[in-house]
Amino acid sequence: MPAQVTDIKQFLEIARRKDAKGARVKKSAKSKDIKMKIRCKRYVYTLILKDSDKADKIKQSLPPSK
Repeated sequence: MPAQVTDIKQFLEIARRKDAKGARVKKSAKSKDIKMKIRCKRYVYTLILKDSDKADKIKQSLPPSK
């Protein structure tokens, strides 16, 4: 099931959980949105960003095993 997260700090906390299996980054060509998705045991958590600089910083701060 999907769940949308709006807070960046909460998204990073979810990424550091033990049940977080993988992270994906999707870039939209039309709307210039960047979606970051983290798969956990029960939900796929999604963070939608408009700023690509913020997305790059968040991508670098994700745990390396994700």
